[in-house]
Amino acid sequence: MKSMVQNVLERYDSDATRLMDILIDVQEDQGYLPPPVLGEIAEALDISEVDVNQTVSFYHFFSTEPRGKYSIYLNNSVVAEMMGREKIAETFEREAGCKFGEVTEDGLIGLFDTPCIGMNDQEPAAIINGSIVTNLTSFRVKELVKGMRAGLSIGDLRAQSLGDGMNASEFLYSTVDNNIYKTGPVVFSDYGPGESLTAIAKEGLSPEQVIERVKASGIRGRGGAGFPTALKWEFCRKAQGEKRYVFCNADEGEPGTFKDRVILTERPNLVLDGMTVAGYAIGATEGVLYLRYEYRYLRRYLEKTLADMRAAGHLGKNAGGIKGFEFDIRLQFGAGAYVCGEESALIESAEGKRGEPRDRPPFPVEKGFLGMPTVVNNVETLCQAAKVIVKGADWYRTLGTSQSTGTKVLSVSGDCKFPGIYEVEWGFSVNDMLDMVGAEAVKVQAVQVGGPSGSCIASNEFGRVLSYEDLATGGSLIIIGDQHDLLKVVVRNFIDFFVKESCGSCSTCRALTLMYRKTLEKILAGHGKQSDIQAMLDWVPIALASRCGLGHTAPNPIVSTIKNFRHLYEERIVNTDETFESSFDLETSVAEANEAVGRKW
Repeated sequence: MKSMVQNVLERYDSDATRLMDILIDVQEDQGYLPPPVLGEIAEALDISEVDVNQTVSFYHFFSTEPRGKYSIYLNNSVVAEMMGREKIAETFEREAGCKFGEVTEDGLIGLFDTPCIGMNDQEPAAIINGSIVTNLTSFRVKELVKGMRAGLSIGDLRAQSLGDGMNASEFLYSTVDNNIYKTGPVVFSDYGPGESLTAIAKEGLSPEQVIERVKASGIRGRGGAGFPTALKWEFCRKAQGEKRYVFCNADEGEPGTFKDRVILTERPNLVLDGMTVAGYAIGATEGVLYLRYEYRYLRRYLEKTLADMRAAGHLGKNAGGIKGFEFDIRLQFGAGAYVCGEESALIESAEGKRGEPRDRPPFPVEKGFLGMPTVVNNVETLCQAAKVIVKGADWYRTLGTSQSTGTKVLSVSGDCKFPGIYEVEWGFSVNDMLDMVGAEAVKVQAVQVGGPSGSCIASNEFGRVLSYEDLATGGSLIIIGDQHDLLKVVVRNFIDFFVKESCGSCSTCRALTLMYRKTLEKILAGHGKQSDIQAMLDWVPIALASRCGLGHTAPNPIVSTIKNFRHLYEERIVNTDETFESSFDLETSVAEANEAVGRKW
């Protein structure tokens, strides 16, 4: 009889580039990745055990040790903290009988911290054995632990009403809510499965004409960088390669961002058709939808959507009725690594490796997945492109501004009455947004635009507009009320996040994130000096030497708050003497060693 591992290996044709899928499936069956199993996998794939181990060690959700029959990952993002995460964590520890980072002695419950899980509109939230549990209260935690001790299944444990929209569907059956408060004319408007492909077939558009239509619309990437979408497609089509690939980047790990999760729930066909349109434009035959592990609960639902598309002729041979065009899509999950949101790191991960960014050039459009020309587009970008094929570039240019055409889907969370999803036209001001979501502007201390890697702006900038020419954003807007200590609660959380999520490949990112955190903690403890503030600004050029955007933007939480809230730093500067004063205490530092060996001063 074949072993479970052998069955998993056969499922992926013992292909070493599918190592991520193999590891995920084995861990879901075993609860963890036993070291002997890793050796078996390495031998079967004809790769070194070191290669397997370095992939396992890179990702947050992989473990070589048991993590409990019920593995609880509680979100520790800044919005979770703002919404009472500390009390929830304390209740979990008290009821379970173990600390975070530990498993109970009987192996029943494991408690673990985890970064943002894409549920900022319904915090505090956790992942329990792959299922999402939202809006946690102390009472709810007690119920959950009691149910675990009674041996209830995760389905019975949830004991909540199903979420809105497609969350309640048979193939999703989730308690997550969409919280869509404003729909727009592009993403959250009517769209029939295969509509964009039918338009291509009906009009007889060539790949070049598809690219020209997208170019005329002015679509720019919605992931944050804002690179012209048609230009990326054009570069890829012209690149030399035996095969081409389309990747949809659904690894939205930026804390505060959850729009892709909602789009994939309510508009999966629009996203997948957008991938197919891109595939036709660049001459690809295969697409890969790369999703963050936190969204694995969407797997069954998305697989059913893909199966329906194949049955309807929207994928496969002559996809969408376009003669001679063959294209299919598969899902690829990550395993918990923020850096995989960077396109080259995402490709490395999809090849079964550590998600470390590549040196560029060459860019992915030249040499991407498996060394072939590859287009990587954001979920929302592909939606916009598919809609332009149906309704035309002229229609699209009536939306937004001259330089920022179309709409933007916003993920709004924090101190407001209606956290959730809003599709607005570019050119929408921050003040307009605050009014729309039920946030009283006079009580709003700051708005974090674009997640931790973006900018923290003060009230004097709330008149700025969301656009590429003014205040660009990948979609995350976190509203921070004046009841929070901005530096202690928000900035420190963001810097901790960057310290933990640095892949460690670049010394600039690896070292600077720690230096920023230590200097911030020094200031918060009342030991800082004016020169510390200036030093943190002076380090920025060093950060720009990093290989990817994570390293470039890691200083942003501190740099943008020094720019807009410098008084909060200066208020904590007690020591005005700028002469050198060592904070190193030798006696305290060696106290543990002295005790261990019985040494006395």
